[in-house]
Amino acid sequence: MTVMEQRGAYRPTPPPAWQPRTDPAPLLPDAEPYRVLGTAAAEKADPGLLRRLYAELVRGRRYNTQATALTKQGRLAVYPSSTGQEACEVAAALALEERDWLFPSYRDTLAVVARGLEPASALTLLRGDWHTGYDPREHRIAPLSTPLATQLPHAVGLAHAARLKGDDVVALAMVGDGGTSEGDFHEALNFAAVWQAPVVFLVQNNGFAISVPLAKQTAAPSLAHKAVGYGMPGRLVDGNDAAAMHEVLGEAVARARQGGGPTLVEAVTYRMEAHTNADDATRYRQDSDVAAWRDHDPILLLERELTERGLLDDDLKRQAADDAEAMAADLRERMNQDPVLDPMDLFTHVYAEQTSQLREQAAQLRAELEAASEEAEEEAR
Repeated sequence: MTVMEQRGAYRPTPPPAWQPRTDPAPLLPDAEPYRVLGTAAAEKADPGLLRRLYAELVRGRRYNTQATALTKQGRLAVYPSSTGQEACEVAAALALEERDWLFPSYRDTLAVVARGLEPASALTLLRGDWHTGYDPREHRIAPLSTPLATQLPHAVGLAHAARLKGDDVVALAMVGDGGTSEGDFHEALNFAAVWQAPVVFLVQNNGFAISVPLAKQTAAPSLAHKAVGYGMPGRLVDGNDAAAMHEVLGEAVARARQGGGPTLVEAVTYRMEAHTNADDATRYRQDSDVAAWRDHDPILLLERELTERGLLDDDLKRQAADDAEAMAADLRERMNQDPVLDPMDLFTHVYAEQTSQLREQAAQLRAELEAASEEAEEEAR
């Protein structure tokens, strides 16, 4: 007797005529990255918003240069610069409401600062002082994620839970092109689409996953096309066009808030500097490639648009530069102060309730610290 002949065995029947569950056409991204600056659409952009975007871009660029300098001075262990990607960072922060959540990756320090986090607090993790450096619940900003793409399922879970509770909350999760090669990326998109979770996925395609070019990661027409396979819209946008980034992300956030489900946004941008201060980018790309992108600098693009429309003069440019310099000076002062570290913090925030092993280890360390302190006092006498 075969398995199929056994009593109660499953016997497949001919399937009905196959029909697609979702029409793929509305989900497909544009053939070319969407742009606003330098096009007729720029005339409709809010002048106040454009000026704010400009000020934040200038501030972000100065933040990058100052943080990079701090690594050379030994005040930061590592810094992944986002120079050239400031439009993606700033737009992500400004597209959200206060009640929404931002899920950044390790390169997204500008996004968390633009969202309102104190600049020095965004560097605490990269300095090695503290687990996060800020209270995620207070700021509605998840911890900067060093493991690739692990923040994406977290964003989906939070957004889905918020919708089940009836909270009007959207989660925006940021990831690089390298993160799209991780399993977490695919799992997050699948769950988000099935649950219709209010999530926006922002992929900053800066050309390289450290030294691996995008062509060696995927054969897809674009990363935005990956959205179709999961049943959500994909948007392809010029990541150096701050106005286009804000518009596309704003629409995606509004769609998610209204119950339309998730959106995948691919921002085509470029990492002007090395992966981190420990990387030598000259080993895998040419200076001529970097030079070509300098003509498409996000600050240059926006400054040109504002100047042509009479929305930016020397006084406004000077004010933006002065504000950025004041921020950098404060950041230098804060980061040049030696942190006060408590060894007992090793046991803080590991578990909500400490395990017996942790309590035992904490007691042992406390006793050793007290003994060392008493010995130092004896020697001082």
